Amino acid sequence: MQGAFYTGKYRNVFAELGYSQDEIDQKLSQTFHEIFYGENRFYSEAGEDMGYFEDTGNHDVRTEGMSYAMMMCVQMDKKEEFDRVWKWARTYMYMEDGYNKGYFAWSCQTDGKKNDTGPAPDGEEFFAMALFFASHRWGDGEGIFCYSQQARKILHDCIHNGEKEPGDPIMEPENYLIRFIPSRTFSDPSYHCAHFYELFALWADEEDRPFWKKAAKASREYLKTACHPDTGLAPEYAYYDGTPYEKEQDIFGGRHDWYFSDSYRVVANLGLDYEWFAADSWNVENNNKVQRFFCEIHKDEDFMTYEIDGRVLDKPALHPVAIIATNAQASLAADGPYAKECVERFWNTPLRTGDRRYYDNCLYLFALLALSGNYRIYQ
Repeated sequence: MQGAFYTGKYRNVFAELGYSQDEIDQKLSQTFHEIFYGENRFYSEAGEDMGYFEDTGNHDVRTEGMSYAMMMCVQMDKKEEFDRVWKWARTYMYMEDGYNKGYFAWSCQTDGKKNDTGPAPDGEEFFAMALFFASHRWGDGEGIFCYSQQARKILHDCIHNGEKEPGDPIMEPENYLIRFIPSRTFSDPSYHCAHFYELFALWADEEDRPFWKKAAKASREYLKTACHPDTGLAPEYAYYDGTPYEKEQDIFGGRHDWYFSDSYRVVANLGLDYEWFAADSWNVENNNKVQRFFCEIHKDEDFMTYEIDGRVLDKPALHPVAIIATNAQASLAADGPYAKECVERFWNTPLRTGDRRYYDNCLYLFALLALSGNYRIYQ
């Protein structure tokens, strides 16, 4: 099998299961509208030319959400909203100087005041990928809207920060793995987007392209060690050898060695990586295991928190709709007996409402884009 990067063909899994194109298009359009402009939106315009996503559970603005919003907008051909979000991020989150120069503050208040001056590296990689796609889909503009230039600068700093002045890289120089934060030498499996790194290896500064190619290979191998061999579940954070990260729970807000919120994104990333590049059949094997875990072993049970070996903990999942969405997106790689079931369950699940809707509904729209053949590479 060849991925969509080579063939230009993207699976429409919903159509494969018998949903009409009109139904699919309507669902995608309505979901985007609800997130950005509907009763349960979490996008807000700011002034004449800016906008932001609010994390409705934590009442802040995060690089995670802002970079996600930009990726949604470029995939949906929404240039005005893309530019608004990018200008807000570049105005309030970007750090022009200091130890984290060149990165984005991971959390700000809705008025733009920084809550912290540290970055969360998944934001940087999504910013860069969305900017490259924007450049290729709409063309470069001036200043901060010279999208490709901005993307290359972000990627340069991810590798080279700390070489000439105080700072730390986001990408580990020795093993090519993405760090959880620049100053700590461990990782977050859900940050590993080998499908992005393959494209960075084509479009980053020329001298850095071999690094990103090695990063793609390293990330695919890393996830094989981080995902449990029986369940396929990954921890939220993990050491470079893939074992769950168990230290400093007080610093990072409690346990992160279990299958919890960040972890859900791993199978979604594996699905999209397989759709785009089909580089490793292990993605299929792992996603089959995760779908079996939820559809056979724990069928008809409420979603909980799990040890990665599958043991159930007495703690409800914080984002159950996110689990449904990512298990469905996993079907881009999975070929087992539960791929159809996961997609149909997702189709019949509404967007989440209430305070915690932000994270669930972001992953919901990504799954909808991916499974409809609309999460695409723009070259």
